[in-house]
Amino acid sequence: LQPEFLLQDKFGYKGKTERAVKYIADFKYFDVRKGVYVVEDVKGVETEVFKIKRKLFLKQYGDEYDFEIVK
Repeated sequence: LQPEFLLQDKFGYKGKTERAVKYIADFKYFDVRKGVYVVEDVKGVETEVFKIKRKLFLKQYGDEYDFEIVK
């Protein structure tokens, strides 16, 4: 439950460290019928932060996982 995915490593900028960007999904499981891992998130409202993290997730992990939003 609640698997964590690294979207961007931490980095230094002008002498300060910027924290890593992570996405924490609600579920990750293997769908036997599809033959792929599924990352699932339950959302009542899709916030702007979620939309950005979803895009970053799909760019980095889209070939490895099927991404589903449950409303």
